[in-house]
Amino acid sequence: MPARNGPAIEARKLSRSFGSFAAVKDVDLDVHRGEVFGLLGANGAGKTTAIRMLCGTLPPSSGSVSVAGVDMVAHARRARGRIGYVTQRFTLYGDLGVRENLELQAGLYGVVGDRLAARLQWALDRFELRAAQTERAGRLPLGFQRRLAVAAALLHEPDVLFLDEPTSGIDPLARQQLWELVYELTDAGVGVLVTTHYMDEALFCDRLALMDRGVVIASGTPQELLARPLDAPIVELHTADDARCAQWLAADAEVREVMPRAGRLRLRLRGGVPAASFVTRVVAEGAARGIAVQAAAQATVELEDVFVALLEQREAGA
Repeated sequence: MPARNGPAIEARKLSRSFGSFAAVKDVDLDVHRGEVFGLLGANGAGKTTAIRMLCGTLPPSSGSVSVAGVDMVAHARRARGRIGYVTQRFTLYGDLGVRENLELQAGLYGVVGDRLAARLQWALDRFELRAAQTERAGRLPLGFQRRLAVAAALLHEPDVLFLDEPTSGIDPLARQQLWELVYELTDAGVGVLVTTHYMDEALFCDRLALMDRGVVIASGTPQELLARPLDAPIVELHTADDARCAQWLAADAEVREVMPRAGRLRLRLRGGVPAASFVTRVVAEGAARGIAVQAAAQATVELEDVFVALLEQREAGA
């Protein structure tokens, strides 16, 4: 087996087609050990197809990929003991108990004897599953099923962990606990690749690749992506009547999109519209309409703004 050094994941021109449909096209990725790398995109962007190729459960149509130094096209089974993979859906055995599932997964990875006992104790305690260890996995709430799936993927202490939409459908506290675990793993040198469509979670990653229709359209650190210039300014308003204000501004010729948020409105202007003059006009027109605009200014750019702008640029180019 290759030594445990070098990149955790390397992919070059990775592609996968299903008939005439290209689900993933020419994706290049590098994930370092001790790094959280995020694949960000809407549902259907190709994230799950990409992660399945990277972890060896789906052969690519073309391109190359290595994980933990192992060629995943030619020798995917050799890397099994170095990879942990948590799928988007719960895929453990619903008719087996929590502990039985963990013992089965440990056996598949060759974790036996004293090591098995130690790893089981760690999993039951670290993921707070001890009280539920005799419960059938299929009857557990979604949050507990996700804990069990992550615990099973980590029993054999992998070098690389794949998490496909790991926090989808679980409560905020469970999301926080999962990310705390991810940081523990990266501190120990594990390379983590996570797919998500949550923009706020993407900011927890060290680096990101934004995907759309199977193509990586941008990559970099969250700070690098947020620093990209936008063609359309973003303006934020605080008003006494957000509903009336949103209805009025949705028909404004200089406004491309109105995005209501808690206690405020975010407006995406059309390209070339100066934010300062727009704010001055809106405050005056709002007063004339009887709508008090309490505060208005150009807004701080969010990752969602960058992603939408990139998608629109791609559509315009097409």
